Amino acid sequence: MSKVEKNRRSPWLWVPSLYYAEGIPYVVVMLVSVIMYKRMGISNTDIALYTSWLYLPWVIKPLWSPIVDILRTKKFWIVTMQLLIGAALGSVALSIPLPNFFRITLAFFWLLAFSSATHDIAADGFYMLGLSKHDQAWFVGIRSTFYRLAMITGQGLLIILAGWLEGNTGLETAALQVQAAPEARVQRISAEDLQITEESGDLRIVMTPENLEISLTPLTKSEAAAMIAEARDMNVANGYSPPPATAAELQEAADRESTWKRGLENFLRSRFGEENAAAPTSDRAGNLGLVYFQLSGPPPEDKDIVVNFGRSSGDKNISLIEGNRFVFNSGNWNIPAVAVLQLDHRLKHGSSAEYKASAGNIPLSWSLTFFILAALFIVFFFYHRFALPPVETVDKSASLQGVFSEFFTTFRLFFSKEKIGISIAFLLLYRLGESQLVKLASPFLLDAQEAGGLGLSTGQVGFVYGTVGIIMLTLGGILGGILASRQGLKYWIWWMAVAINLPNAVYIYLSYVLPDNFLMINLAVGIEQFGYGFGFTAYMLYMIAVAEGEYKTAHFAIATAFMALGMMIPGMWSGWLQELIGYRHFFIWVLIATIPSFLMLKFIPVDPEFGKKTAEDEA
Repeated sequence: MSKVEKNRRSPWLWVPSLYYAEGIPYVVVMLVSVIMYKRMGISNTDIALYTSWLYLPWVIKPLWSPIVDILRTKKFWIVTMQLLIGAALGSVALSIPLPNFFRITLAFFWLLAFSSATHDIAADGFYMLGLSKHDQAWFVGIRSTFYRLAMITGQGLLIILAGWLEGNTGLETAALQVQAAPEARVQRISAEDLQITEESGDLRIVMTPENLEISLTPLTKSEAAAMIAEARDMNVANGYSPPPATAAELQEAADRESTWKRGLENFLRSRFGEENAAAPTSDRAGNLGLVYFQLSGPPPEDKDIVVNFGRSSGDKNISLIEGNRFVFNSGNWNIPAVAVLQLDHRLKHGSSAEYKASAGNIPLSWSLTFFILAALFIVFFFYHRFALPPVETVDKSASLQGVFSEFFTTFRLFFSKEKIGISIAFLLLYRLGESQLVKLASPFLLDAQEAGGLGLSTGQVGFVYGTVGIIMLTLGGILGGILASRQGLKYWIWWMAVAINLPNAVYIYLSYVLPDNFLMINLAVGIEQFGYGFGFTAYMLYMIAVAEGEYKTAHFAIATAFMALGMMIPGMWSGWLQELIGYRHFFIWVLIATIPSFLMLKFIPVDPEFGKKTAEDEA
């Protein structure tokens, strides 16, 4: 086939769509899944552990790349993987409403991850086969742009869509105004005093009282503890809160854990847990207010209504102590659930806060989002069957034995490079802090303020990361590329290491201040993302430098595998650690974890001229 025939179809017909399709499943597996699981009530420990495991296909994809090279064509692999990706996304959508959705969706995310990693191999190979060297250089910016647009779609538009669906598929949000005032009368409504009757009209959340006043007059600690315990017992008895573990259950759990793990957890919790901050010496406790929840009528027989309750704005000295999530159904809609709000005992002046109770249909919202994604990939499958040019045929003379012989040669040459051990250590440690931060950043933004988070909605998180975050990430990457091309990697690598690591401190600020100002939150995340984009330039350039020489394409793939491994392993323990020590101390730890990256800079080999624009480049 002649070169004219190869390039008969304009690259504009397939390069943008191919790399947009390449980026979507990666961002869904790595980032969208985290937010979905958080909204579905999965713990941070499980989210970080199991979604970090999903990096594995990208870690080991060099191992099966020879199969993609020798069996069938790259076009075959591309369209087949797009069909599999669409099927996996549709299966996730169907599994979300199921009771054991976590295990089932994880299985389909594994299928999605392996299909996506294989698609990456085939797409990058097809790009090199389908374009001349001149066109490869010219379209590299186009492919990067559309890959970045996929990131915006995943981190931004999809999350905003899911948030919009959450707000428009459930019950109307109910607001509670809370006033703390010296002259406020003590409101003590008991559950027995509530008049619960079915109301006509649309189903809605009923709160009693509709406006809550809490007196500034303090209680004794024992009085406050007794009231909180009574409310908690009521929620447990009515099925709104899980019962506390029995002594036998605690002992069984302790027996399952290894001694060293139990000792490590106790050490971390006792030395670094936020709950161990110095307690006030006063015997007084802030006054309490009680709020009761029910529905105006029974929901459908097979439908649960999940009500999430938390502060949306106002004074943080008015805290939610008990009752942030209730599940109502046709059997308990008229049995009241109770939330307890408490003033800080040091509050001496009038204040206010607004709390909201929302009941969006979270499973339906995320199912619809994944169905839309599945439909998109079915469209990609049919489109690329015709849009991708026929640039290759199957080489029947090639044998698996010959391919694998060359494959092992590439690995041998990679691991025989000068100071390769130090280079690998750098690839694993440069993002040690970021690899832990990325798994908990979105849960931190979504968690209620009482749990140490910022209490943002799903749509707000999509806006923060999918618009402001991506824009600042892109600007940082562009600036990093421009500066590195002028003075070279060696000149800028220290500054880039500072840029990718030190801005993580904005999360320490956010976790301590817990700002309600959305602009301030966007500014903080924008700073961190700009630094990440600027600092990641050094990482990418160093991987290219490590891959220089014979088999540079294969060696770059091996370097990216170590990059994925460096994100996978630290991410696995990050959720467990955060739940032990809290968000504030976790973000401090993230900053401490950046130290090894600076230490490695002293030892890695870097050519002073690498990255600088040469006369040949100018030509």
